[in-house]
Amino acid sequence: MTDTTVAPGSERAGFEAEEKLDRYRELRRAVWLLTRSFSSMLGLAIVVLFMILALFGKWIAPYPEAALGTVNMAEMLQPPSWQHWFGTDDMGNDVLSRVIIGTQISLQVGLIITVGAALVGVPLGILGGYLGGWVRSTIMALTDLFLSVPSLVLAIAIVAVLGPGIVNTMIALAVVWWPGYVRLIDSKTLAIKKEPYVEAARALGASTPRIIFRYLLPGCASPLIVKASMDMGAAILAAAGLGFIGLGAKAPSPEWGAMLSVARGYLPEWWWFAFFPGMAIYLSVLGFNLLGDGLRDVLDPRTSR
Repeated sequence: MTDTTVAPGSERAGFEAEEKLDRYRELRRAVWLLTRSFSSMLGLAIVVLFMILALFGKWIAPYPEAALGTVNMAEMLQPPSWQHWFGTDDMGNDVLSRVIIGTQISLQVGLIITVGAALVGVPLGILGGYLGGWVRSTIMALTDLFLSVPSLVLAIAIVAVLGPGIVNTMIALAVVWWPGYVRLIDSKTLAIKKEPYVEAARALGASTPRIIFRYLLPGCASPLIVKASMDMGAAILAAAGLGFIGLGAKAPSPEWGAMLSVARGYLPEWWWFAFFPGMAIYLSVLGFNLLGDGLRDVLDPRTSR
């Protein structure tokens, strides 16, 4: 009589292979859905363009020395031309070069703010949602305390205490940004921890760190990616806003908000000085928002068609 018993090791290997195949199919489906959306692909193209400018801006910019704030009074406030496509600023520097090189600063600021806020908010949200009780009550009370004050007002107050500057701006915005991640991850964790596979793992004696890193954190990845992609644009806009009122980067830094802060005194006659940095802010925020909307449609099963 033939023995048909399947070895536990081979059964587990088959299960893992099937799980990998399911993940591959889900990835292909997500890519297909993303490419079917014109707005999502437009947002992706804009984001990729700005990332290229951030990485290679020093070599792409026609006048890289313009980022240093050199003074060339003979070229001061020249309108757009074949020599200076975006015109020149009040110091005679090429606006196009400053906008291109400033891309690295603006994207870096947005990335640091978003990552910093997520590093604070995600662990707090998972711990509060999973442990519950007094732990969740304490975390949510602290979160509500920060949310009770308008984020931009609180950021201005923090920068006023720490002092103006791009580093203090990033610290202030990261401090006021984390409560949104706590709210999101807490609600997601509350839903995931009731799933049968999490309850089964808990019944089998799995430790809290294993449950968090093996089940809860991967389950929260989709909404986290969507929120982070959309927060990138919002962080760039907020940092530019603080720079515009003189609390962020200072001239001659080619940061877009700082450029607008100087250029507002030259409107409307020398319009190009403010128009092109403002357009860079608009396009970067638009790109991340469109990409975030596309990722939400792909990764959120409630909105996927």
